[in-house]
Amino acid sequence: MENQIQGPLLVGQLEDTEKATFYRKTYMHVAWAILAFAFLEYVFITMFEETVVSIINLMFANSFSWLIVLGLFWVGSTMADKLAHDPSKQNQYLGLGLYVVLEAIIFLPLIYFAAISSTGSAMLTQASIITLCLFGGLTAVVFMTQKNFSFLKTGLVIASFIAIGLIVAGSLFGFDLGLWFSVAMVVFAGAAILYQTSKVKYDYTGEQYVGAALGIFASVMLLFWYVLQILMSRD
Repeated sequence: MENQIQGPLLVGQLEDTEKATFYRKTYMHVAWAILAFAFLEYVFITMFEETVVSIINLMFANSFSWLIVLGLFWVGSTMADKLAHDPSKQNQYLGLGLYVVLEAIIFLPLIYFAAISSTGSAMLTQASIITLCLFGGLTAVVFMTQKNFSFLKTGLVIASFIAIGLIVAGSLFGFDLGLWFSVAMVVFAGAAILYQTSKVKYDYTGEQYVGAALGIFASVMLLFWYVLQILMSRD
């Protein structure tokens, strides 16, 4: 009988010590991505404020400008995700780094307007704490219940198309999506965190911790975006 070549083992097939190593590397990279994002926002806004204001003005020059920004972000994030899942470790880190930079750029308007508001730093701190608490709680649900949330994929895909449609319509026709849309997107981001965390447990191989970290980081950033928008709506 011919020997069959066995591919890389999925995380769920690894020994407990190897699983622990994979989880540690994944969440360490998530933490570094969050810190790098925060550092870039600080540098952009404190050292290059005039340039940031010019960039924000370009982003909102007309009803199509923000849609172009979102389109470029989608193209860039798709490329970053592909790189982060490449067999080459160098490409994986290039993909994660590119995604962090893209998030820092697209967050510029929201972070800047929050920073110059009357409750600036306090609001950003509150949004960060709420986001991290929700993220921690949802992560604990996946690991403590041992439940596989991969069934959420279809719902997330459908909801994402609906959300994109509403965002495009809002940009084209100039109407505010309002508080309830932000609340719904917080729920969506929470479901995305459950799904991505399940992927960490079941769908990746032991060497794909960079790609796993990007997926979780993306979901955390989406959650942070809409938590911050909700807090800003009260200001």
